[in-house]
Amino acid sequence: MIFEKDKFKDECGVFAIYNHNHASAHTALGLHALQHRGQEAAGIVTYQDGKFYSEKGKGHVGDIFSDEKVIDKLPGKFAIGHNRYSTSGETNLRNVQPIFAEFEFGGFALSHNGNLTNAKTLRKNLIKQGCIFQSTLDTEIIIHLMATSRHHEVVDRFIDSLRQVEGAYSLVALCNESIIGVRDPHGVRPLVLGKIENESWILASETCALDIIGASYIRDIEPGEMVVLQNNTIQSIRPFQKKISKFCIFEYIYFARPDSFVDGKSVYEARKKIGSVLALESHINADLVIPVPDSGVPAAIGYSKESKIPYELGIIRNHYVGRTFIEPGDKIRHLGVKLKHNANQYLVKNKKVILVDDSIVRGTTSKKIVEMVRNAGAKEVHLRIASPPTTHSCFYGVDTPDRKELIAANNDTEKIRKEINVDSLAFISINGLYRAMGLEYTEKESFYCDACFTGNYAITLTDILGGDTSKQLSLLSESNK
Repeated sequence: MIFEKDKFKDECGVFAIYNHNHASAHTALGLHALQHRGQEAAGIVTYQDGKFYSEKGKGHVGDIFSDEKVIDKLPGKFAIGHNRYSTSGETNLRNVQPIFAEFEFGGFALSHNGNLTNAKTLRKNLIKQGCIFQSTLDTEIIIHLMATSRHHEVVDRFIDSLRQVEGAYSLVALCNESIIGVRDPHGVRPLVLGKIENESWILASETCALDIIGASYIRDIEPGEMVVLQNNTIQSIRPFQKKISKFCIFEYIYFARPDSFVDGKSVYEARKKIGSVLALESHINADLVIPVPDSGVPAAIGYSKESKIPYELGIIRNHYVGRTFIEPGDKIRHLGVKLKHNANQYLVKNKKVILVDDSIVRGTTSKKIVEMVRNAGAKEVHLRIASPPTTHSCFYGVDTPDRKELIAANNDTEKIRKEINVDSLAFISINGLYRAMGLEYTEKESFYCDACFTGNYAITLTDILGGDTSKQLSLLSESNK
């Protein structure tokens, strides 16, 4: 739908399982739990008796892997899977992960959540060396770097390739009867370790993928850590230079499922706490606190509790509107929000309401929702946002608009307020966001990756800004004037 473009798109979801009789079925279930991280395509690769098996498709996990006959085509006790995030362009099956290649040591399948910021330079150099790419994925660069490595062992080749890349990544790989998982040295993207039964290990983007198959959460894979699952053992390797942690703070605001634990924290409780701090920073008298479904719900609960203003479902979401809904022309295209949301007139009429949402990207959806609530008879509409103004694009694996399309990049809060037609507008401050996470914000040593709010890009952007980290913020500002 057209208004879905007014949200950041989740990166991707990865899943791996080691030594389980129903590996492919469990992987399909895990990917189903991670569906929110990517709705464009999905794939699974398994291994059994010297052979690799692969199934990929466009669409949701349930559309691809619900048939038992499809699962039966994926035998073996070892499997990895991937959900691909939505983009504006066409998806070709060659770009659906996991990607697979044959090496002298055997087959190697790889799933990637994140983005390599020096991909263009690496690809150009590899093509000059004679490498032939089969996709447009930056993930394939890792495969070619492994192929050209002078090391012999698969783990050493993998490490050698990752030492040459820059950017954000959580990776799971399948090589014969081994599973490998790794996070980039800054730990931007999440990856957790779980266990089911006695000897079956799980790697997944979020703990909700463990819950669906009855697996126990063991711990997070740490930034810069590689784990190798083989011979019924788990080996932890630290092959990279230690870096300051830069976990994506937007995981807590929007990306992760609220029932997940990421980086050791409950997402649901974090969002409630953010809402509570938001209320402390921007309290206003009103009759109702109303969430913008569904991502604004926990923050609205926290806001309501802190402000002592009643929480109500003043906007009802239609859960049966899919991505394939046909909008036959411009005459109804502008009704996009009404297809997905509707104001609860009984509650909002003649009321002063506070709408709580997770973020404002372009502002188009916020404007339509405010208009809808006003048309339902609200006396006043106040908007509270559970994140600071989004002023910069993400280059670490999140599908975000160009900076010139971000409403907060070139407008202050008052201009945005007028544009979306609310009586008042407030964002949580960057300091408040960090306080909600139990930390104090310091610009030079911030614990999280908050570049979309601050422009503080911690990882070199070689192919985007020439690789000069010290000039990144100024170059970004200049390029978007």
